[in-house]
Amino acid sequence: MMTQQQLFSRALVSSKWLAEALRARKLGPGLRLLEVIYQLPGQRDTEQKSHIPGAISFNVEACRNHDSPYPVMLPSEREFGDYVGSLGVGNDTHVVVYDGDQLGSFYAPRAWWMFRAFGHRGVSVLDGGFRNWVREGHPVTAQVTHPEPAQFRAVLDRRLVKSFEEMLENLQSKMFQVVDSRTEQQYCGTPIEKGASHGHIPSTVNMPFVNFFTTSGHQKQPDEIRILFQEKKVDLSKPLAATCQRGVTACSVALAAHLLGKDDVAVYDGSWSEWVSRAKSEHIIKAGKRNSG
Repeated sequence: MMTQQQLFSRALVSSKWLAEALRARKLGPGLRLLEVIYQLPGQRDTEQKSHIPGAISFNVEACRNHDSPYPVMLPSEREFGDYVGSLGVGNDTHVVVYDGDQLGSFYAPRAWWMFRAFGHRGVSVLDGGFRNWVREGHPVTAQVTHPEPAQFRAVLDRRLVKSFEEMLENLQSKMFQVVDSRTEQQYCGTPIEKGASHGHIPSTVNMPFVNFFTTSGHQKQPDEIRILFQEKKVDLSKPLAATCQRGVTACSVALAAHLLGKDDVAVYDGSWSEWVSRAKSEHIIKAGKRNSG
């Protein structure tokens, strides 16, 4: 039986572990490998590019609430279940997710969190992503995998998702801490893109998600991650939520905390995209401050 530490560490798998699983032909209904992409309709089919053998595309753009005015919001339980079921993922499947971003990890933690938010705990992130898979000399292919569909019953765990209303109420109650994973420029409101609206929610703490990774794109060691939280005075023994621009990189905060044994970090799904559209002006900090405290 796995110890608690082994259970948490399973959130990450190494390239070596995955390569051995491929050689042993373990991919199938019990183990699915998903390449997490963000591909808009009409863009070139990412599946035709090089990927890890046996990988199936998980498109964040396709697996979202298309009725929402905000980007990449969670779909319904039925929509999520139908989507991942079409990828051959069942409730008993161990899912490994990775992305091809040059950072090593970007969209993969979002998919990891989505599975967990919908009640699936058997999900891992490939440490270092496709970037390091290639660098280490492992095989790639352009061959497309067509899995047999599976049945997946999704049940949303509301504890792992924060709404606009909950974030607004927290300004007064301060029931939970909030970490903002965007860059310092975005957080402070520095205009870095034409027409972009940046700033932050009052009382949030800025922890850019890239700080959780090494220069090679691998996840930092738990002791290093713990220091990052301590430096920002984030108490992992207390409730914590994460936010970002669209609800993507906030999931890297949830993953990092999970590796330290805290598996209940919630993500504000609408994040800054929703907040800046709905919040009152006094609840939007744009004065270039590092921390509104």
